[in-house]
Amino acid sequence: MKKEDEEYIRELNQKLKAFYGPAPQPKEQSGVNYLIETILSQNTTDVSRDKAFQNLNSEFKDFNEIENSDLERLTDAIRTAGLGPTKAKRIQGALKTVREKTGEYKMEFIEDMSVDEAQKWLTEIPGIGSKTAAVILCFKYKKPIMPVDTHVHRLSKRLGLVPLNASREKSHEILNEKVPDDIKYEFHTYLIMHGREYCNARNPNCEEGPIKEHCMYYNEVINGDKTKEEVP
Repeated sequence: MKKEDEEYIRELNQKLKAFYGPAPQPKEQSGVNYLIETILSQNTTDVSRDKAFQNLNSEFKDFNEIENSDLERLTDAIRTAGLGPTKAKRIQGALKTVREKTGEYKMEFIEDMSVDEAQKWLTEIPGIGSKTAAVILCFKYKKPIMPVDTHVHRLSKRLGLVPLNASREKSHEILNEKVPDDIKYEFHTYLIMHGREYCNARNPNCEEGPIKEHCMYYNEVINGDKTKEEVP
């Protein structure tokens, strides 16, 4: 990582921190619960995910019951998260894989793994891709890895951190190399907050927030002569 990249990213992070305050910390729960919750979060909102997770915990007494449940019953319990049958199958498959690999429904051993080892172990679970694995490792196990969701991907382009034509996978690779380990969680969280509050995809509120002078969209569309179609 170049020194100027680190300095720029730390400047962005500090400005966002001063604006939003301390980054909220993830709630404390077991690794398996994080696994289930992250599956539920795929292609849905936080509100819908949380409602589905709450329903799941109300309907079933433990992981064993969830794994061996009738698929229709499980689908009904998590329906608010969308893609009910698909997510129900993924949850049951994930629980089965964890149980067969470890003999129980626990994943705390991941704390002692390197990022690469842990990501390899998680992505061997059916339905768990690199993004889902990164979320679990970052939020639950506080590993130095930076997940890249829609907001992070969009803002990283507008802030010049990745090329405009970078895929999400390429952005993940670049950001995990550029962003210092000690602020990966924090910076990831702030980019999501800023993406939701101000820097949305279609009509960003560029006059608000602390980093507009660094934003390509603000400088080239709002204050420049490019169109929305020319800047992500």
